[in-house]
Parts: sequence; structure tokens; C-alpha cells
Amino acid sequence: MNIHGTEVRQRVLTLLRDGAQNADLARQFNIPIGTIGYWKHRDRAERGECPGRRPSPCPRCDGVLNSPAYAYLLGLYLGDGHIIQNRAMRSPSLSITCDESHPGLMDACEDAMRSVLPGNSVCRVRRKGCRELKVYSMHLWCLFPQHGPGKKHERTIALEAWQQAIVDAHPWEFIRGLIHSDGCRITNWTTRMVGGERKRYEYPRYFFTNVSDDIRRLYTDTLDKLGIEWTHCTRKGHAYNISVARKASVALMDAHVGPKY
Repeated sequence: MNIHGTEVRQRVLTLLRDGAQNADLARQFNIPIGTIGYWKHRDRAERGECPGRRPSPCPRCDGVLNSPAYAYLLGLYLGDGHIIQNRAMRSPSLSITCDESHPGLMDACEDAMRSVLPGNSVCRVRRKGCRELKVYSMHLWCLFPQHGPGKKHERTIALEAWQQAIVDAHPWEFIRGLIHSDGCRITNWTTRMVGGERKRYEYPRYFFTNVSDDIRRLYTDTLDKLGIEWTHCTRKGHAYNISVARKASVALMDAHVGPKY
């Protein structure tokens, strides 16, 4: 068996880098052309010069992240999103579940996914009564470090410093994402005495419901910074609901969030 030493291999690689042809070097050194091709490929791979598809840039690490779209998508993810990767998938996928009765929400979610990951395609998977919007990317772990095993409310959910900076810069986009995922705008009613007669009184109200204490705190902390008044609405002994019902606060929410559509 003809074993080619390191010295011979290095001489061949030097000639290849200077533009020599594989076939000419195979004849010159009496080495199979396949071996020459393998050496060339390994050398180019080690130097990062292999042809073909290059990895897409990371929106966060390479400084091209669309911050407003990310703040909205982060809110959606914390509410109704999850990231998975099984053995059959070459890259993880981010899925956001949207009710079919809200086509505008689906469009907004898809726009945000495309804005945050412009080099990746977005698909809609039909489920019973809803659509699952999905985007695949190797950068999802970097973009959403809150991902982890188990349900969100069973583990700590905290924003990293760079995420908090984005939320601070675009708080309404973050609030809108949370409301569009786990919130709603409803017309509430009560009765009051007017001129000695009990009359029905209606007023708009925003609700945000999430089992995770951490995610609710992210929501209320952002509301506080925006000057929105809110209260806990305890049901069956659980304070899972955050209510915004004050007229001025509802008006601000209407101006920046509005009902789902």
C-alpha cells in the first residue's frame, strides 16, 4: 500500500493553492486523483473556502435584527409559541399558534417572522380551529434564549439584557405581541343607579391571561413603564388574569394595540 506522508501532502496542497490541476498532480506524484481531490476539499474546508451554500447570518449576532418586529414576535412567542427540533429536522422551528378567526393576526405574525428572519421561509400548517405559523432557523436558540425543557410556567422566564433593551425601546410592540397571543379586548358590563333607576353600563376592557408568574410580570412591568393602570383579576383562587379597565389606560391600549382581527 502506497502511504503518502505529510511532506508529500503539503507539497501537493501548496501546488493546488497556486492553481495546479488535480490530474496533473496525480500524474506527477503518482497519487490517485481521488486522493488529490479529497486533500483539496479538506484543505478548503479547513480554511472556510468550500463552495456551496454558506450559513445565513444571525440577526442578533451580526447586528441586522429588526428590533420592532422582534419585540412583537417575542411577545407572541412568550404567549403561544414554542421551539422544537426532533431527529428528522435539520434545524429547529419556531411555531406560533393563531386562531383561524383572526386572519389579521396571522398576517402580522408572518410579517414579523419574515422581518426578523428575512432569509427564511414561513409556512402555515392547518390545525383544528387554528393555524400554526412556522419558521425554521439555526439561529432560534440565539434569538429566544428562554427556550428550555418543560412548560414555560414550570421554569424561570427572564429576559436577557439585550432583549430588555429592545423591549424598553419598543414597549408597545411587545405589549401588542403579548395581547395578540394570550390577551383580548372585550366589552364588559355592570349596573349602576342613575336617577334612582338601575341601568346597564358597558365599558371596554383588556385582559391578559398567562399561568407563568414571570411572563405576567414582564407584561405588568412594561405596562408600568407606559403609565398603564392595571389590576389582578383573581379567578378560582388564581391571579392569572391582568385587567386594564381604566378609561385613559384603555384609550392608550386602543391606540397602540386594539382588538384582535
